[in-house]
Amino acid sequence: MRAVAARGMDRPASPSAPATVREAWLLGRACLLASGVEAGGLEAEVLLRHVLGLGRAALYLAWKRPITPAAWERFRALLEERARGRPVPYLVGYREFMGVELRVDERVLIPRPETEILVEFLLNVLQGLAEARVIDVGTGSGAIAVALARFLPQVRVLAVDLSADALAVARENAARHRVAERITFARGDLLAPARRRGWNQVDAIASNPPYVDPANAGTLPQEVRHEPAVALLAAEGGTAFHARLAVEGPPLLRPGGWLAVEVGAGQAQAVSELFARVGTLGQIRAVNDLAGIPRVVAARRR
Repeated sequence: MRAVAARGMDRPASPSAPATVREAWLLGRACLLASGVEAGGLEAEVLLRHVLGLGRAALYLAWKRPITPAAWERFRALLEERARGRPVPYLVGYREFMGVELRVDERVLIPRPETEILVEFLLNVLQGLAEARVIDVGTGSGAIAVALARFLPQVRVLAVDLSADALAVARENAARHRVAERITFARGDLLAPARRRGWNQVDAIASNPPYVDPANAGTLPQEVRHEPAVALLAAEGGTAFHARLAVEGPPLLRPGGWLAVEVGAGQAQAVSELFARVGTLGQIRAVNDLAGIPRVVAARRR
């Protein structure tokens, strides 16, 4: 989705207030499209469903029903915030990830489909193990840790983040999905908490690290700029954290364990080369998204 204009919307005069749910959606769609939101219709629908507390099918069944003034005011306020660039997941307070609804706000990065590719890779390589230990570096909302714990009951995860605020969100998500007893949360820089706690001989180290080159920060869509910069920006062309993981990760892996990281578009070759320089890593592979863009780079401890 591209950036939206930084202006708000004029508040409609009361005669133009919608009479029905469908009219409210049409007005919302028009407002978002006029503000530059490409998926204006879909986003207006998500915001309206949130206000009315309805699923998608129920919204359509309520299409011709009157919309109350209170609901319209709430909907219009959300539309104004979206028009100013605030992302929809922050407005509604959640994002679906791997079929799991995660709480999100400005304390954490919004989980994205690219990270689902990383989780799917890990599920594939871990599913045959009777038990497994995984370190999730830069857990943010806890998306990777919670998804792994939900889908693989034999997995225990150490979820690490430098941000205490992010860890608070991740803990809430783990508790909400009843996997908190299998996730240990630790604050610290990269793999330092794992070393302190004696987490070695682990089966996998996973990370969606910051990978946006700071030189490109000004070109990010306005909505992305609402997300925490510490979770987005990395030096060395966006691969600084990948380079550190390549060095610090292998000593904590058991032989045959995996180091798997998300990468930005165009970074897979550089990250693969970083991994190739490490003598203890082999079987380096890249995993593409549906558009054929490599989004995950993984390597196995010899």
